[in-house]
Formats: sequence, C-alpha cells, structure tokens
Amino acid sequence: MYAIVESGGKQFKVTEGGTVYVEKVEAGVGESVTLDKVFLVEKDGQVTVGSPLVSGASVTATVVEHGKDKKIIVFKYKSKKNYRKKQGHRQPFTKLHIDTING
Repeated sequence: MYAIVESGGKQFKVTEGGTVYVEKVEAGVGESVTLDKVFLVEKDGQVTVGSPLVSGASVTATVVEHGKDKKIIVFKYKSKKNYRKKQGHRQPFTKLHIDTING
C-alpha cells in the first residue's frame, strides 16, 4: 500500500512503515501529524486517483527528528566589475515515519 502526498509544495511517494524527509513541519519530536493532501492511493492492486485530491484520504505520520540538509554555496559574480558574493545555505527538514494510510 502506498500513496502520493504533498507536503511543503513537493510531492512524495509514501508507504506504511517507511520514512520520508519533507520540508520543515511545525510539530515537536514525537508528535503526530496528518497529511491530508493525498493525490493517489494504491491498496491491494486497486489504484484510486483524485481529481485533484482523493476525498476522505489522509496519511498519519510521526515526527522523528528535525535537522538541516548539507550546505550549498551560492556564488554571485560579475566579470570585470570586481563583484563577488559568496553565501551558504542549509535547508531545514523534518524526518517523518509513516504510520497509517487512510483511504
């Protein structure tokens, strides 16, 4: 059983018992969150596709941890103008453990 859900403007394929890294969710570690934007649900070989969402479907997950991704370097440069700007960025994420898929 799997589902396609949206969190943080991105779509993820999730399975029961699996883990997924999503954009930062405002919930504490150990708390339960519900992802209600479900686009597709597959159960026992039967696929249900929403238009755009599957009505009554939701995914329940538990927050495992919060963290920051690897650093990326943003380097801006203009030739012959002595303009250089170096900046780093680390994107925050939340690790979720998928408990149940309802729908």
